[in-house]
Amino acid sequence: MDPDSTPEEYRQRALLLADLGRYDEAAGEIAAGLAAAPDEPSLLATLARIHLAADQPSEALAAAERAFAAAPETLTTLVVRAMALADSRRYGDAARVATDILRRWPADAYAQRTGAALLSESRNGQEALNAAWNGVRVAPAEPEAHLVLAVVAARLRLFELAQRAYAEALDLDPAIGDAQSDVGIVRFERRRWAQALEELADEATLPVPPVPSDEPVPDDPYPNPFPRPYQAPDRPVPDEPPSRTSATWTGEPAVSRPRGPVLDLSAEQIDAVRRGVRIATNATLVAAVVAAAMTLASDGISRMWAGVIGLVILAGVTFWLNRNVPGSPAAALTHLRASNRPLAAAAYLSFAAPVLLPVYALVGGVVPLVAGMALAAVAGLLVLLRR
Repeated sequence: MDPDSTPEEYRQRALLLADLGRYDEAAGEIAAGLAAAPDEPSLLATLARIHLAADQPSEALAAAERAFAAAPETLTTLVVRAMALADSRRYGDAARVATDILRRWPADAYAQRTGAALLSESRNGQEALNAAWNGVRVAPAEPEAHLVLAVVAARLRLFELAQRAYAEALDLDPAIGDAQSDVGIVRFERRRWAQALEELADEATLPVPPVPSDEPVPDDPYPNPFPRPYQAPDRPVPDEPPSRTSATWTGEPAVSRPRGPVLDLSAEQIDAVRRGVRIATNATLVAAVVAAAMTLASDGISRMWAGVIGLVILAGVTFWLNRNVPGSPAAALTHLRASNRPLAAAAYLSFAAPVLLPVYALVGGVVPLVAGMALAAVAGLLVLLRR
């Protein structure tokens, strides 16, 4: 560590190393700076971006939370926190941070396009599209604004609008076409949106064919049916409605919202699921052991005990989830499959394990008891490892 270096000098050296793809060394440079200034928000935010670029979401989230604790009101820390939350599959929290960004800085071009893209990543819909349009309206000469609009529109299956926005981004900066292969963190957001658009390219061909030389290029990057000022599809000009959108060839509305309600589980509700799994698995293990011991006295009493206790455990788990988690247990488990697969698997196993106790009551034999104990043990192990 150089005692004469300032935090900004450490950060600049880290940026240079990151631009060479040497993310470990860049993180080490930031760590050296944090040794002298442990709560410097610029260093923490840069460290979070380095981890994001290196596909290390857990480390990125830890650094982003420290940056947010040090400077909760700055745009930089909110942006990197939303990215880290989204990459950690905490989509509800990421959407709330993105919405906060859009609300706090309505006239800031960077805030509007970045907030729109992050909201689209976490919970796509009309709000994200409106914000993306606003980003273009505030800064029509910035290619990233059009790139974000293309991403948001493509996620909503508005492929014609996405095509035009991407074409304008390429016209403003042809390097946008290769942005997904960049390294480093100086243009990390540009690379992130370009990569997202590349993943959506399987559904639509986004690059626009060049206009023949004998035809004039229109001044408006989004010609009719999208006249300037940039008119969002949900508010078309009354006498000039959009003549063709994605609805004309996909059979869907021009702006499609997520199917069904968006279920966001808070940290407390996820902990409630985790506690319910532990209760169910522990109860199943104890009940199976007791049932096995009772066979020494009477096979019939053992089977009756197992059947009754297995049904009680199932009813208890269902009641616990209904009481502590919004919506139905099935909806909560569906959400967990997308955001926390190990916990979702443990929850399913916590339902499957006690079912084998009534199976034992019906058919007898040691196999259902052993299988129930094994499933309960695996569920408990998944919860422990996830924590």
